[in-house]
Amino acid sequence: MALYAPEKIKENFVELQQRIAEACQRVGRDPAEVRLIPVTKEFSPAVVELAYEAGYKQVGENKVQELVDKHESLKQDGAYEDLDFILIGHLQSNKARFMTEHVAEFHALDSLRLAARLDRFMEEAGRVLPVYVQVNTSKEDSKYGVSASEALDFIDECAQFKHLRVVGLMTLAINSKDEDEVRHCFRTLKTLRDQAQLKYPEVTRLSMGMSGDFEIAIEEGATDIRIGQMIFGPRDIPNELAHFWPENTPHSN
Repeated sequence: MALYAPEKIKENFVELQQRIAEACQRVGRDPAEVRLIPVTKEFSPAVVELAYEAGYKQVGENKVQELVDKHESLKQDGAYEDLDFILIGHLQSNKARFMTEHVAEFHALDSLRLAARLDRFMEEAGRVLPVYVQVNTSKEDSKYGVSASEALDFIDECAQFKHLRVVGLMTLAINSKDEDEVRHCFRTLKTLRDQAQLKYPEVTRLSMGMSGDFEIAIEEGATDIRIGQMIFGPRDIPNELAHFWPENTPHSN
């Protein structure tokens, strides 16, 4: 893992915001519509501090245990009170209890069993958790998520959970050099979001786009992009494999 120097990380944030603005300009969007979520997985809490100092008070983590460890490390003694952690990776239902005190948003809801457990723990904690439904738009076995054909019914089922609030959809595009295939994944998610909004107006967000495809995602309507390597440095994984894989195996944002 090759972590960039702090000054390089600051420069990367500036360059990334410029590229976000340029992508928005190409399709007539306001850059303020796009939230950059720095992905700090596999890096030390010091990287979270760098993101915070650059003005980013929400960071993404893929594994709940790593998220909890960083949360507890950084928030001791009342520090970083306005820092929020977003879980963007797969969550096993037996780890749902960790979500109540440490996670501000969850971007990878993909099963009713998990939803039911989260709802119960959130009820006990007296809070409502904003969630994004993860959709497997690429139809790849290596990815989590409900199928596109099941997504709207899944959102209907989630309406029963009073302590979860579905606010958006999330996907990971196909790992392909064919731009049309990548765009198809993002367009599928946007179409589903638009359809869901007819019944659930609060479903407004689209979490899609990572280091290798975020500009395409923005052009297709992304409201949340998840960027790690481009900001903080490459992880120890070949570029052609630097995409999404199930938990406990290498993957990249």
